[in-house]
Parts: sequence; C-alpha cells; structure tokens
Amino acid sequence: MGSLTYDLTLAGLAVGSAAALTGIGLVVTHRATGVLNLAHGAVAMICAYVLRQFVVAWGWPVPAAAAVTLLVVAPGMGLLLDRAVFRPLSTPAPDPARTLVASIGVFVLLVGAAALLWGTGARSDAPVLLPDAPWIQLAAVLLLGCAVGAVTRWTRFGRGLRAVVDNRELAALGGVDADRTAAAGWAFGAFTAGLTGVLLAPLVRLDPYGLPLLVLEVIAVAVIARMRSLPVAAGAALAIGVAQAQMARLHPGGDAESVVQSLGANLFVVALLVAALVLPGVGGAGGSVARAAAPPVRIPWPAWPVAAVLFLLPLGFAGSDPGTAVQVPALAVVLLSLVVVTGRGGQISLGQAAFAGLGGLFTVLLAAGRFPGLPALPVPAALAVAVLCVTPLGLLTGWPAIRRHGLALALATLAVGVGVSRFVFEQPYATAGLPVVARPPGLDGDRAYYAVELAVLAGALAAVAALRRGRTGRALAAMRDHEAGAQAAGVAVPALKLLAFAAGAALAALGGGLLVLGVRAFDPAAFDPVRGLLWFAAVFVLGADNLMAPLLAAALLVGLDAGTEPGVAAVVVGLLAALSGLRRRTARTPAAAGTAPPWLPATEPPPSGARTDALRA
Repeated sequence: MGSLTYDLTLAGLAVGSAAALTGIGLVVTHRATGVLNLAHGAVAMICAYVLRQFVVAWGWPVPAAAAVTLLVVAPGMGLLLDRAVFRPLSTPAPDPARTLVASIGVFVLLVGAAALLWGTGARSDAPVLLPDAPWIQLAAVLLLGCAVGAVTRWTRFGRGLRAVVDNRELAALGGVDADRTAAAGWAFGAFTAGLTGVLLAPLVRLDPYGLPLLVLEVIAVAVIARMRSLPVAAGAALAIGVAQAQMARLHPGGDAESVVQSLGANLFVVALLVAALVLPGVGGAGGSVARAAAPPVRIPWPAWPVAAVLFLLPLGFAGSDPGTAVQVPALAVVLLSLVVVTGRGGQISLGQAAFAGLGGLFTVLLAAGRFPGLPALPVPAALAVAVLCVTPLGLLTGWPAIRRHGLALALATLAVGVGVSRFVFEQPYATAGLPVVARPPGLDGDRAYYAVELAVLAGALAAVAALRRGRTGRALAAMRDHEAGAQAAGVAVPALKLLAFAAGAALAALGGGLLVLGVRAFDPAAFDPVRGLLWFAAVFVLGADNLMAPLLAAALLVGLDAGTEPGVAAVVVGLLAALSGLRRRTARTPAAAGTAPPWLPATEPPPSGARTDALRA
C-alpha cells in the first residue's frame, strides 16, 4: 500500500509540475501584458510536435533538439505573437475583448496548422525529455518560480512590469519600455508553454486537439491564483495533480464507480469549473465583445435572394443525396445562437458546442427510449423535448454572466463547455452503445431532409430578426453598447442576460439535433470545446450581429472541411480572428478618430436622452 501511494504521488507530481509550469507562464504573461493567453495550450502542442520532428523524423539527439525547441522555437513564437498580433492591440491601451478574441484566433490557427502539417492522428512516439524523474521536474518548477518571483519583486524590470500592467501609458511616460517588457513576458510565457508540451506529450496522446485542450483545462490553476500569485498557482497545480493521481485508488463499485473514475481522471476540469463559476472573476470588466468585432460584412439586400438560391441549389443538382450539404443549414442554426448571445447581447459564450452536443445526444436518447424517466418518442417530438431540456441549462452560463464580464465570463462559458465534454460526451454511461439515428418517415432521403432543414433555418432566422426589433431588441442593443447606462435607464439587465443565454442554448440544441439527424449518428468529437472556439471565431470575424454571418460561416466551415485537407478551415478562420483586431485598431487611430464607425464608438458614453426615452417607451 505504501509503495502504491508513493508511485501515485510521483505520477501526480509529474502531471502537477507540468501544470505548474502552465500556471507560472500564464501568470507572468498576464502580469506583463494584461492578456489571458488562451493559445497557451496550442503553443505547447506545436513545441511538442517540433521536438518530435527533430528527434523522430530528423534523427537529432534529444538534448540538442530540446535546446533548440525550448530556447529558440518557443520564445520565437512568443515574440512573433507579441509583435504581429498583440502589441498593435495594446496601443494606446489593451482592450480585453480584442485580445481575448485574438488569443482564440491564435489557438484555432495553431491547431489547424498542426493538423495540416502533422495530420489529425494521435502520436505515441513523443520523445521523453526527463524519463521517470518527477522530482527533477518539481525542482525545476520551484527553481523557476523562485527566480521569476525574485525578478518581479526586487528588480527594476519587475517594477516596470507591474507598472505596465497597472497603466501602460503612464508607465511609458515614466520611462518604462512597455514594448520590451511585454515582449519579455510573451517570450517567457511561450517558453513555459513549450516546456509544458514536451513534458506532457509522452504522458498523453500527442494530437492537434487533445494536448491543447488538456493544457487549456490547466488554466484553472492560474485562475485560482487570481492571475497574480506564482506560489498559489504552483501549489494548486501540484496539489490537484497529486489528488488526481491518488483518486485512482478509489473503487467504490456499483453505479458510483464510473462517476468516481471520471472525476479522478478530470480533476483539473473540476477545478476549472469551481474556479470559473464560484471564485471571484479575473480579468476586469473588459469591453463588449460584439462592439470589438471586426466590421461586419456589409451585404446589400439583394444578397439575401442570392443566398436563398445558393442554399436551394443542392435540392436541384444533387439528386436524392446532397451529401455533406445537409450539415450546412443545421450548423447555421447552431451559429445563429452566437448572434443572439454575442451579437445582440454582447456576451462572450465559448460553450455553445456543449449545448449543440447535448441537443443531439438528448435527441438520440429520447428517440431510443434511453432517456431517464421518459418513454421512446417519435423523432420530431424527441428533438422538441431535447430543446426544452437543454434550454434551462443555458442558465448555467447565463447566471455567471449577471456578475461577470470580459475574461471572467469567457472562462465561465469555456469551463461549462469543457465540463460537458469531459463528463458527458466522453463517458460510456452517456454515449456507449448509442443506436443509429432513424429519421422520421418520408425524410430518409437527404434531399427531403435538407428541405426540412431549410424551413427550420428560415424560421430561426425570422425569430432572431424579430428579437432584434421592438422593445426587447432595443434593450439588448443598449445592454451591449453600455451595460451600466442601460441599467441606469431602467433596463432589466440580469433578466436580459438570462434570456440571451437561454435563447442561445435553445437554438444551439436545435441545430445540434439537426446535425445528428443529418449524419444519422452522434459523434462526441463533433462537439468538443475546440470546435466551439472555432465556431465562435468564425461568427466573430464575419460580424457577430449580422444575420448573414451564420450562413456564410456554416458554408465556409463545411465546405472547407469537405473539400480540403483537415485543418484548412481552422487555419483560415484562426488567421482572420487573430488579425481582426488589427483592422479595428487601425480604424481608431487618431487620424481616423473623427470617422469612427457607428458600431464601435471611440468611447463608451451612457445612452443619450433619446435612447433612454426609447428604452422606456
């Protein structure tokens, strides 16, 4: 028993040390730049692939390959991200909404690039940097943490770093080189990401999706540390790692066995849920992500008949089997949910894939008679009941939105998406033995089913268009433009946020059910959190408050996935999202200040008297 405890502790320290490195890197990057780098896990994955390329494909010795990867490639990626993406967004002052979307774009871009370069299959031959040496990893973490703490606390650079975070413009006036400080933070953060990736790769599968998501879950330790305390981040990581390893000893038997096993395998996810939903939020209030969006594609009214004709083409030219075209209307309904939550309500929602997946899963379970407490239902009724069951779950993200904004809300919605994926979609008790989905009579052919999807999409578009008008539409727009001013004008902001998230969950569930019926099977990978980030970025770059954006994004994503190599869609969308903030920042240079576009005012004044009167009408 003592030997087992010791072995499990060593295994927990190995994972906890890698998590501690992630926490240290995220905290330092945030303290140097004010950015919560959601792309940290993608950088870790790229570095792990680069090390494998050097060692396995090109035959380099491990020490030389590790030195080049960690001391050249990783810091170089950090400096490139700082110079090309995030430094322009920090002038004159960082905008949390834009930097958040930029980091999501970088995440999606790197994941897609890895899929293109190395394929989507899992690799089990990642080089081992420190074989069976958790104590060495722990010593490295402690040494690194002490060194960083000493530098930030007792050196001139550390004082400059704190000044840059507190007020970048004032620090520059005081003689602090803010750009150099931010570059150092990005280089160090990328170094820790690379070290995390090469340490974790031999312990888990190395693929473009698994490793970035695993590191993304470890953000919990940085959130627990309030993005400030290095000792708290490292201590939380080590404690969670050891506790997760020790839980492998628990075998309660019966129905509790699978629950305990899933908790033990995903304790970092539990920590992320608690940190994001229960602990005080991090990252400040931030700005409205809808107003931070790139300029929406200005589409004249004749484009709608053109779009209608294009969506009708599969009915006339694809015979009885439109093939992958059946996925486009269903995905458009899912993406339309982001127009409601983000475009109209100005709220960040990174967990819509979870609601879409739950809609699809519940539809299958209800139709098969496997949903607890309910008999088997006809497919249309199963889809309707699934939407009704998922809608209240939207309040799970809507409730934190009442008191959270910006980065804190992004983390809360991301945590919900990751939690649903890990504890529902990936668990045998929920998805094992699911039957093939049978469509309703008369809709067996893809052509007939596609026509029904188009009708549902048209109804969803009409409902969202109606939501944009009237008193509710004006109230949502006021909340998005200036939440405090809208509340002062008498707008019931909490209720509106709950309405937006509930409506968004319902639309996502409806689209997810249609997707599953379209392909006749439930695939958990189709609704993982990485897919949710991709969907958010796609709608964002095309204009979050544009009803045409979901149609364009769905056609783009499905078309690129079907007609090109895996990863092309993620590369295109990620690149557009990463660079979208640069176009917006250019539009707000002093020379153009007098011609700022109406959807992004240069300041955030409270609603005018006319707006206030309209809200009360």
